[in-house]
Amino acid sequence: MKLTGIAHICQDLKKDMQVVERELSAAIETDHPVLNEAAHHLLRAGGKRIRPIFVLLAGKFGDYSIDRLKYVAVPLELIHMATLVHDDVIDDAATRRGHPTVKSKWDNKIAMYTGDYILGRSLSIVSRLSDPEVHKLLSDAIVEMVKGEIEQIRDFFNWKQNLRRYLRRIKRKTALLIAVSCQLGGMVSGAPERHVRALYHFGYNAGMAFQITDDILDFTGTAKQLGKPAGSDLRQGNVTLPVLYALNREEETKKRQIHAFLQSEGEAVPIDDMVRLIRNSEGIRFAQALADTYLSKAIHALNELPLGKYRDSLKQIAHFIGERSY
Repeated sequence: MKLTGIAHICQDLKKDMQVVERELSAAIETDHPVLNEAAHHLLRAGGKRIRPIFVLLAGKFGDYSIDRLKYVAVPLELIHMATLVHDDVIDDAATRRGHPTVKSKWDNKIAMYTGDYILGRSLSIVSRLSDPEVHKLLSDAIVEMVKGEIEQIRDFFNWKQNLRRYLRRIKRKTALLIAVSCQLGGMVSGAPERHVRALYHFGYNAGMAFQITDDILDFTGTAKQLGKPAGSDLRQGNVTLPVLYALNREEETKKRQIHAFLQSEGEAVPIDDMVRLIRNSEGIRFAQALADTYLSKAIHALNELPLGKYRDSLKQIAHFIGERSY
């Protein structure tokens, strides 16, 4: 596996991340040809693997064992993968990370069942750990993620939502699974309880910043960087933080444009005009400031952890999240 982005931060995880990659491939292997091809198509599209990396780094604060940690790292990444397949159906997305989505290469039915299959495999793998608390934390996170997804669908093109509602949604959709990745890595390794708590708080705040940064990049990134067209979230009706802020704080002419776009469900104003409007609005700066606040909280949580290169690696990842362009 070629290390890129986040994985470069902690080079001595390379061998264990290769174990995770092999286990991911083995986990989705099936004798059903269409299901096997669709699941591996998604896996080959790659990703940052941020959740497994957090599991392994968190495990360094206890009795580290890749042979145990893989039973958490792999399921967490599979859960994330399953949600991506389902998201692409809901969003009618043709590409992800520059590759055709499962739904565009096959169809919606194949995509939905592929996501269900991957989710089922994640639960099967984590069952190899006997600790019921691990299973409860993971299942609770899945429940909250589903709630977040339902809330997002409910709020498509909704110009009446507020900041609190947006933050609760991204907490459920993104931040909790990242927080649980850090928490379970520490738990499975037997790290002290205070360190596990610190890892959870780090992961939660880093996860909030990660999603806000994603929402910023949807307007400021290029199609090549994002692997999908700029403004894809807004095109689908997802009212993210930069839009929400601009809708409430920009000058009246711009507010009317945003309102017209949302009220008409994208018909009244061209999407390219909306992307330019939001890109040049105060909404981007406000969202960046809030992401920076969450990153500061994440870094502060690390003060509870022992000094050393693994704490430094987590801090570097927090900085990467804030500075990334993809």
